[in-house]
Amino acid sequence: MRNLALITTGATTLLASPALAAGGLSPSLWNTNFVVLISFLLFVGVLIYFKVPALLTGQLDKRSDAIRAELDEARALREEAQTVLATFERKQAEVKDQAERIIAHAKDQAKVAAEVAKEDLAQSIKRRLAGADDQIASAEAAAVRSIKDKAVQVAVAAAGDVVAKQMSAAEADKLIEASISEAGEKLH
Repeated sequence: MRNLALITTGATTLLASPALAAGGLSPSLWNTNFVVLISFLLFVGVLIYFKVPALLTGQLDKRSDAIRAELDEARALREEAQTVLATFERKQAEVKDQAERIIAHAKDQAKVAAEVAKEDLAQSIKRRLAGADDQIASAEAAAVRSIKDKAVQVAVAAAGDVVAKQMSAAEADKLIEASISEAGEKLH
């Protein structure tokens, strides 16, 4: 009913307008302006009667609510994404710190291993030098023994030659007899 009153008020206002007073809108069906006005008013009246503006407003409200819900969901997703991003950044920083600690620990272990290797190498060199010194001393002692043995052999040969030249056959026989008896005593 209210809508009908609204239509009636609108129609009267248009009919009492200055355009109508000037003769621009005469209430004749041959006047196209008047027919268009009546058609428009009837169209608006039909729309209001069937509550089309309320339906349109309802549809727009539903669409607005759907858009609002999508925006709220988008905000929630954005906040969740920011939370996940912050978590990943924190984890990345933790992993980076852990990697730096592992690298530092590995460097420390490498330094310790290098020091141990240096000490082992020094000990090995000392052992080899001591072994070489022992070999040199042994070779030197063997050379001295060999020289002494040669000297004894040369001296014995020289003494044998001297004794043989100065000794007579009788003295040589006595000496041989004494050596044989001495050897026999030592063997028995």
